[in-house]
Amino acid sequence: MNLLVNGEQTSLANVATVSDLISALDIEGNVAVEINREIVSRSAFENHHLADGDKIEIVTAIGGG
Repeated sequence: MNLLVNGEQTSLANVATVSDLISALDIEGNVAVEINREIVSRSAFENHHLADGDKIEIVTAIGGG
């Protein structure tokens, strides 16, 4: 599947859902995901299916002080 992730063209196999994508990219911690300019709630990550050509933005939370 060809996806645009954070502005970079990415080709991934065996990625069907947002959860699959996060795992494939080895992203850990709290994240926010936007697909085609719409926010996907965390509770929908396992059920939100990706389509070839989706434009995805993933933002990770970083704590500090």
